[in-house]
Amino acid sequence: MRRLPLTAYVPTLNGLLYNALHREAVFPLYASFKVTSHCHFGCKFCNVKNNQSPDLPTEDIKAVLRNLSRSSVLMVSFEGGEPLLRADIGELLAYARRCRFYLLFTTSEKNLAKYPLAEYARNIDFLHVSIDEGHDNLELFDQLPWLCVLPLQVSVQTVVTAGTIDRLDDKVQRCHENGANIVVLPAARMDGADDQFPDMAALERKVRELRIRFPNTIHTPMGYFDAYRRKRCSSATVIIAPDGRLFYPCHILDRKGPDLRTTSLMQWLTTREAAIERRLMRACRRNCGWYQYYSINSYTSLRSVREALKPAFAKK
Repeated sequence: MRRLPLTAYVPTLNGLLYNALHREAVFPLYASFKVTSHCHFGCKFCNVKNNQSPDLPTEDIKAVLRNLSRSSVLMVSFEGGEPLLRADIGELLAYARRCRFYLLFTTSEKNLAKYPLAEYARNIDFLHVSIDEGHDNLELFDQLPWLCVLPLQVSVQTVVTAGTIDRLDDKVQRCHENGANIVVLPAARMDGADDQFPDMAALERKVRELRIRFPNTIHTPMGYFDAYRRKRCSSATVIIAPDGRLFYPCHILDRKGPDLRTTSLMQWLTTREAAIERRLMRACRRNCGWYQYYSINSYTSLRSVREALKPAFAKK
């Protein structure tokens, strides 16, 4: 993992200190940016297909990235839909590389070989390849050997449904054998999508078992399952919609805050409006299991950070 300039970590450290003093996750550490809603797939457990919107112009995307670069966010994830469907994705990756954060890129594209990934890889820190039965792209496991020689950290991201827990063994083994990591996440409950949420106790047992059989391979922190049991998601992570607006307190509730093309994220988060939305998140009893909201607190303690990131460093 590359080292950012030391000054780049200051806003994040200040945000962590502020959160600790106020005993509330006011300032986020991680942001998912849905740079497009367009996608090749129509996964039954996903509702993106029901919420299509036009892509923002290139300069508007850059405005949001500048906003994030001035914030406490240390990791930004380009997601969708399918980010590779944007014609300007190479330009956006190059621009993001100059910002003050690490960049994660998530794709489920079946034919990755038709894209200049070697060129894109120079501007990506972490590549997540989403592979599962829902995307009907299990053949992407065959592409892991050449993906893993790219100059970045490669992880498979696999969504587990009620009927696919037992198929994790083969997926984790293939990642282990090819030097890739894997992020295991459940098919969260979303409005407008089929409920394929798995048995969480069974999934936790399976992940524990596989962590022993295939050490330094699974990123998913065990703290995720603890947070789910305690029904504690967190606003220490945020999601940005394809129109540039901030989902707040979360996209599962489908509530939107400011337009981050024009409104400072850091300033808005200290407003009364934002505080009310965070209270709404704390009062929510849906317990949807959305991985990002439940796992983020595992990255706010040194012990859990070591547990989650050890697979990445072990491969180097």
